[in-house]
Amino acid sequence: MAANPARASPRSLSSRLLWLTLAIVLVTEALIFFPSLGHERRAWLQRHVREANIAALAVAGAPHGLLDPTTRDDLLRLSGDELIRLHRASGVELVLAPPEEIAPVARYDLRHETQLASVGYALIDLFRSRDRPITIIGNSPLRPKTVVELIMHERELLDVLHDYAWSIAGFSLAIAAVTGALVYFAMLTLLVRPIRRITGSIVAFRADPERGTPIDAEAVSLLGDDEMAEAARELADMQRELRAALWRNARLAALGTAVATVSHDLRGILASAMLAADGLTQNMDGRVRRSGEMVVRAIERATEMVRRTLDFAREGPPPVARTRFPLRLLIGEVREAMLPAMPGFGIAPCLDDDLMIEGDRDLLFRVFVNLLRNAAEAGAASTTVKAASVEGGVDILIEDDGPGLPDPVQQNLFRPFVGSYRRGGTGLGLAIARDLMRAHGGDLELASTGPGGTAFRLTLPSQPDREGALPVVARQSTTS
Repeated sequence: MAANPARASPRSLSSRLLWLTLAIVLVTEALIFFPSLGHERRAWLQRHVREANIAALAVAGAPHGLLDPTTRDDLLRLSGDELIRLHRASGVELVLAPPEEIAPVARYDLRHETQLASVGYALIDLFRSRDRPITIIGNSPLRPKTVVELIMHERELLDVLHDYAWSIAGFSLAIAAVTGALVYFAMLTLLVRPIRRITGSIVAFRADPERGTPIDAEAVSLLGDDEMAEAARELADMQRELRAALWRNARLAALGTAVATVSHDLRGILASAMLAADGLTQNMDGRVRRSGEMVVRAIERATEMVRRTLDFAREGPPPVARTRFPLRLLIGEVREAMLPAMPGFGIAPCLDDDLMIEGDRDLLFRVFVNLLRNAAEAGAASTTVKAASVEGGVDILIEDDGPGLPDPVQQNLFRPFVGSYRRGGTGLGLAIARDLMRAHGGDLELASTGPGGTAFRLTLPSQPDREGALPVVARQSTTS
């Protein structure tokens, strides 16, 4: 059995599914990490605003709003700020500031900062290592219509963000990895493995279709009756039908080879028997003469059967030598050729004199002879041949007045050796006729059948040759 390349190939479905899962994990990680980082930065700054607000309110509780330097420094140290201003609605400003002046290099107003802006600032802070003084402005969480302004050093914020980034990154990555692994193994079990079994069965069956075992549809999917199981059942049915067809074709090929091998000797034997039978037909004794005629007819039937079998066993489609000629003229030649063997059988062509067809005259002659002979052998007394030009070619309808075809015959109508509706027949007439029509690019099909008769439809497309118009042939002697 050929190896399945899907297991090792980096372009296999499982590999692509793995990369897709990793991409989904990374996207999920980003969707968790970035908003969380921005939220942590904003929450940390708001806590500093609250602590600065409390420190500023302590100034308001001091006598005359004045603090000694030691208390001031303690309040600034506890709040982690360098300067605090409290702007009230009345316009009164409380200040808690060191003696020296501090010049901040950045200013962040939490009142108007969006979540997206917080995420952007947090990402920038992750890659910042230099400490710097910054101004933070926010609404007071303790008193309405009060704004808190503070100046702080950024080092503590950077340390918090770095620690939080490592923590949330590991946590969210673990969650995303577990989720991605569960999704990957679920997809691998429910989708990739059934597909591998199906493709493996296809590869194995292709390597040895005649002895290959059809896929076990029940073992493909773990979920039972799902789409994968249905696909496996259809594949198993197709494999069984294809294997039966291969066995049947192998038997037909062996039969064709055997018949082709003995045909030369058999024809020689039949020719000798035909000479002896011809001698018997010239005998003066009437009984001997009648016996000779019966032998001649039997030999002719045997010869025709061998010829049909050889024609069908010939490998590949027959070569088609296309010409352009009147259909009515071809039907007339077919009627003349069949009249001696079937004197009571009527063939009525309902055709226009100027209706031209394009095809191999000899091959089409054989098609019509086979169809009309089958109609006569099925019990029809007469047939009617109709034709009409359609877009791209000609449609031909052959109708007979026979008893119709039974259902078992209709199911195997174009199958050789099983499609005959006459005892002793080979079923090759219609099979050969359809093969010859398909060699022309057309087709042969059963149009209708019933107690009132049977009709076959032939489609013959127009296919000009490479030089353009096909040669026109008005008359040609043809034999089957």
